[in-house]
Amino acid sequence: MNVERTTRSAAWARAALFALGPVAVALLAGALLLLAMGVDPLAYYGYVAGRGLLSPSGLQATLMRMGPLLLIAASLIVAFRAGIWNLGGDGQFLLAAVSAAAAAPALAAHAPVWLVLPACLVLGAAVAALWSLLPALLRAFQGINEIITTLMMTFLGVSLANVLIKLVFRDPATTVPQTRTLPVADRLPRLFDTTVSSGLLIGLVAVVAVHLVMTRTAFGLKLRTVGANPGAALHAGLPVPMLTVVVFGISAALAGLAGAVDVLGTQGNVRADWNPAYSLTVVPLVFLARFNGFGTIAFVFLFSVLSIGGESAARRLGVPGYFSLVIVAILLVVLGLAEYLDQRRQRKAED
Repeated sequence: MNVERTTRSAAWARAALFALGPVAVALLAGALLLLAMGVDPLAYYGYVAGRGLLSPSGLQATLMRMGPLLLIAASLIVAFRAGIWNLGGDGQFLLAAVSAAAAAPALAAHAPVWLVLPACLVLGAAVAALWSLLPALLRAFQGINEIITTLMMTFLGVSLANVLIKLVFRDPATTVPQTRTLPVADRLPRLFDTTVSSGLLIGLVAVVAVHLVMTRTAFGLKLRTVGANPGAALHAGLPVPMLTVVVFGISAALAGLAGAVDVLGTQGNVRADWNPAYSLTVVPLVFLARFNGFGTIAFVFLFSVLSIGGESAARRLGVPGYFSLVIVAILLVVLGLAEYLDQRRQRKAED
């Protein structure tokens, strides 16, 4: 029993090291870059923590940012655990956002809000799932690499979203090309008299549900088996092509739900050429958490603090606004090196 407990503790310690170690290294590398730019790293990180975590308004902005990011994370966890690289989340997100932004104001004029909001959330998820159908079929029945097809569909999706905004769903009452604005009173409810949208709860529920389904259910076991060894799964009698299509649909639907939540809870409309590019940003966070839902929540919170606080620090210290993305990029590189060293250590232990 003691040996088992010791082994479990060692495994948890190693997981924590490989999760938190890259974060510490990335923050240290970011500090060195700030020094090279003539900026005090302690002042920068102080502004980041002060704005993104310690101030009431900043903390609310951080929690509000987390809603769509958590849904994107849930989308990626489903796909990655099943061995599928759905990198088309940004296109799915934008098309769903535009669909929800166009439908919500029109429906709100003729139906109660409690009916309009769920309908628009479902619409966004459905649009994104349909947009993923082509890459899903090509991967399932032709074996075509989904990295290429989903990235291509992202470029097409972003362009189509802009076309729809400028030509089909444009608000004629504004000079800026954008969809009609959903009134604040008709948006997703706020939590506890704050500015935080209930989209945060939707994101938390989605991540926890995905984690439990993928780790505690027979369906999740099937998907993990397909991801680990598609050939073995096929020989075991699993319907691999159908499961592949289902995974694409679930993953894209969650990404689309993120777009609908962002519009219905925070933005209120979608402007032309707007693309927050959440999907590729969340990828390293999901890998850092090793596809664990609860770990992903923690890292999404950390990134949201860094993102919201980084915007304030950039204005005060003259640092480029995208510097927080530089830290995320460094984090991705360090994570790759950590994975390489871990696999090398495991191979040596087996030898």
